[in-house]
Amino acid sequence: MKIKDVSEKFHLSPDTLRYYEKIGLIRHVPRDKNGVRDYTEENCDTIAFIKCMRAASVSIDGLSRYMELFQQGDATRAARRQILVDERNHLESRQKDIQEALQHLNWKIKLYDEGKF
Repeated sequence: MKIKDVSEKFHLSPDTLRYYEKIGLIRHVPRDKNGVRDYTEENCDTIAFIKCMRAASVSIDGLSRYMELFQQGDATRAARRQILVDERNHLESRQKDIQEALQHLNWKIKLYDEGKF
């Protein structure tokens, strides 16, 4: 899959894809005989994971740490799992904060609807 196709599929700019490759988040992207990137299914799976993690506000540093450990193989399973657990806990905490803010906004909107503001 060429960079334009991957860019459209994942709604990421080609510059972002090249940056992720440059910093090592996406590894081993094959190139055709003209040097044009030709992403594999495995590369696309990695991009889907990166996109999901970025949507959850996982930092580039956190992703880099995870991907580095992933490349080291099975010996790092516990460390990788812990990174994911930590990120899940952080996301659940943010979810709680967002839910509380949403409830407050709904209460305020109700007051406006009732003419109390």
